[in-house]
Amino acid sequence: MQQDAFADRRSNLAPIPFEADAPFLKIVGELPHELNGTLYRNGPNPQFEVPGAHWFVGDGMLHAFHLENGRASYRNRWVRTPKWLAEHDAGRAFFGHGFGGKLPDAPADVTDGGVANTNIIFHAGKLLALEEQHLPTEIEPGTLATRGYCNYQGRVAGTFTAHPKIDPATGELVFFGYNAAGPFTPALSYGSIDASGRATRFERFEAPYTGMVHDFIVTENHVLFPILPLTGSKGRAMTGRPPYAWEPEKGAYVGVMKRKGSAKDVVWFRTEACYVFHVMNAWEERNRIVADVMQFEEAPLFPHPDGSPTNPEKSFARHCRWTFDLAGNTDRFQRTYLDDLTGEFPRVDDRRTGLKSRHGWYACANPRLPMFGALSGIVHVDGNGRRLGQYLLPAADTISEPVFVERSKDAPEGDGWLLAVIWRARENRSDLAVFNATDVEAGPVALVQLGHRVPDGFHGNWVGAQ
Repeated sequence: MQQDAFADRRSNLAPIPFEADAPFLKIVGELPHELNGTLYRNGPNPQFEVPGAHWFVGDGMLHAFHLENGRASYRNRWVRTPKWLAEHDAGRAFFGHGFGGKLPDAPADVTDGGVANTNIIFHAGKLLALEEQHLPTEIEPGTLATRGYCNYQGRVAGTFTAHPKIDPATGELVFFGYNAAGPFTPALSYGSIDASGRATRFERFEAPYTGMVHDFIVTENHVLFPILPLTGSKGRAMTGRPPYAWEPEKGAYVGVMKRKGSAKDVVWFRTEACYVFHVMNAWEERNRIVADVMQFEEAPLFPHPDGSPTNPEKSFARHCRWTFDLAGNTDRFQRTYLDDLTGEFPRVDDRRTGLKSRHGWYACANPRLPMFGALSGIVHVDGNGRRLGQYLLPAADTISEPVFVERSKDAPEGDGWLLAVIWRARENRSDLAVFNATDVEAGPVALVQLGHRVPDGFHGNWVGAQ
């Protein structure tokens, strides 16, 4: 069930073929004057169309909305990875059908340099475009120019997650990588970068099997690695079968490690097959770890190993709580759905990352439509998953991941705004919407209007004015 980025041009998946600068954007309503900084977003935007290519493998394009003193501007640029540059010089695609798969007529000496298309973060003075099969790509914040790979003075190598976590107390960035010993290997890496940008740890260890590990779980004293049965296989990839496929018979594992401990001491918990792309947050309660995730019964967007589709009725995510008893006599962990609402792209106030939080938000979806093409509103929940508010878009419009921005550094948790990009289907263009984070039902307090659309993407983050 691979998703073709070009199959349905009535959706917002198809790429835009240009880079643009818009210095003065129209604003409906009034932008809060405390919002001074830039919202960066990242997502797939193939430079060259390859029919049948999976949405996940398109070249990264960055979109920057700069807000300052009630005014707004916009800039977008492709991330100029080695892959992008080689294809740009040749005027055609060399990759596209699979994950790192080269097209039959591509030159032998061209190697995949990644797409840097999944997330963009700011840490230790560096703006980094991320995707999970390559090192971070450093970006110049103002121009969005590509500076090249960041390997932290040679102390980090191989794959690097698109979902590192920044400890709000120490400023430490915690990361992992899957396929850490090469494509389709069960090795994981784990490491940390301190607040000054110095790599302080990097090690590798083995997982129970090779899986696509998109996100992981970090608390104040622990780190958890979900190994879920969306499996990778070099043999399948080399014989034209799905490189990544759903194999529920392998079951699901979560490795628990102390942040100050060693990878050799990882304890593996088990449960029945499920899949999670994204974690909302996690925290510790005495001898327990609690993690809120968006859980699928079956992984969406990928088939079974024989190419047959997964069950679309089970390919929707819901807010779910995982509980691990570290003092118990079992290797099983508990899973409890907190809501029956379909949704994805969960976020919290980043100042509560790894700590108990009282507020969370996610994009909710229309369950009658394909998962990632139907995110049609925002939900605000409390620390137990109870809905505090919900905002739904007009029919056919879709919304991105909501990003929380605090009103000030010392503001109470949840006091601030949510920023999200909305595709206006009837006008085929996009708005940046600004919501009061604790009153999403009231709708946007301001809309920044673009003349073109921002294609559906993955993740983004706010970087305040320095």
